[in-house]
Formats: sequence, structure tokens, C-alpha cells
Amino acid sequence: MEGRLVDKLNKLTLDQPWRAIFWGDKQRDLQYVQEYKPENGNVSHLRVLLYGPVGAGKSSFINSVSNVLRGRMTIPTLASATTSNTSFTRRFNPLSPLSERDPGYNPTPSPDDRVHILVCVFSANSAEIKGSVLQKMKAIRETASDLAIPQMAIVTNIDAACAEIEKDLKNVYMSKHLKKKMTDFSSAVGIPMNCICPVKNYSQEIQINDEVDSLIVSALRLIIDFGDDFIDNMQTSPAGQ
Repeated sequence: MEGRLVDKLNKLTLDQPWRAIFWGDKQRDLQYVQEYKPENGNVSHLRVLLYGPVGAGKSSFINSVSNVLRGRMTIPTLASATTSNTSFTRRFNPLSPLSERDPGYNPTPSPDDRVHILVCVFSANSAEIKGSVLQKMKAIRETASDLAIPQMAIVTNIDAACAEIEKDLKNVYMSKHLKKKMTDFSSAVGIPMNCICPVKNYSQEIQINDEVDSLIVSALRLIIDFGDDFIDNMQTSPAGQ
């Protein structure tokens, strides 16, 4: 019986992690994130645009980032339950697209007003992404590519998608299921695997967890690095947005 159980577990996990993460380096990465400041004098903040399907975890990711940076649990934005078909995130109204006639429309954004990195958020626990959603993602990505905006993805709900990760978050890069989910998503939307970061958002916890934080700050560091490269390039190649 014990032997069969071991065999079953071996089928679910890899012998070695397929990506390295140094779980003890949370403070180093956190300091890097907290102390980051663009060197471009025309940019005061790195601007990140999140997009993704309803219920992917965009608001929860924002909440989780706030928790990590403040070192305590916070509730800065509303987040919908994972079973909800609605989103609490309010960025754009799909029934009334932004136009040049809108009061807040800025036809000539300054370097500080521009989006510096585009981040797609999707849930590892969701069913196969619908073709219509993929088409929207493709259209967004093509527009960002035309503007030379760097792009990456955040994978949420990894613990709900894999029992081995739920048991121990350090199995994140040992899970065969998660790796396949990320690989399939990479192929579907065209975002390279080294630009996709899995995270676990804070949901049921009431205390900060070092392992949850480690994955989040690892993703934040990559967001900063990619976005900062774009900010640096703006100084030499000022393209319109």
C-alpha cells in the first residue's frame, strides 16, 4: 500500500524543480522591491497594467502585494469570491470604451503617465480559456507589442489547482500539473515561460506567510526589471503611446 502511494506521488511531482527559487531570500528581494526608484528623471513611478479574465485574481493579487510590502494583512481593494462570475475590478467599461472625447483621455501622455509593463493575470485552477477570451488577450498583446511595452503573466490559485502545492507551497516548481498548465498557457497566448510567474494570493490567511511572500516578491522583482528596461529605453526611443 505504501509503495503504491509513493508511486502515485512520483507521478504528480518531478524529481527536481524545473525552476530555482531561493526561499530564504525573501528579505533581499523585498528590499529590492521597496527601494526601487526609476533612474529616469521624467518617471516617478513604475506603472503596471493588469488584465485578465473575470475571477483570475487581479484584485486579490493587488491585495497580496500590499500585504507583502506592508508586512501585515491589509484590505485595500475589493476582491470577488473565486466562485463569482463577476469582477470587482473597475478599470474600463466594456459597454462604453474610452474615446478621445472622454474628459480623462490624454492624447499626449508624458513618460510618467504611460504604461510601463503589461501583466496578464490568469488562474491555474480555471478551465480551458475560451477562444473569445484568447482573442481579446491577443488583441491586447498586439497593441502592447506595437508600443514596445514589455509583457509578462502572473498565474494565481496554484494551491487550488494542485494538491501537492496546497500541501507544501515549495512544491510549486515540482508540480507536473502546474508546469503543464503554464506551458499550455504560454503556447496559447504567446508569452514565454520565463515571463510567467506562479503565485499564491492571500485569501484565507490572517497572518503573513514567508513562502507566499517569496513567490510574490519574486514576481514583483521581474515586473520591476522588465518595466525598468522599458523606462530606460524611453529615454533613447521615445515612441508615442
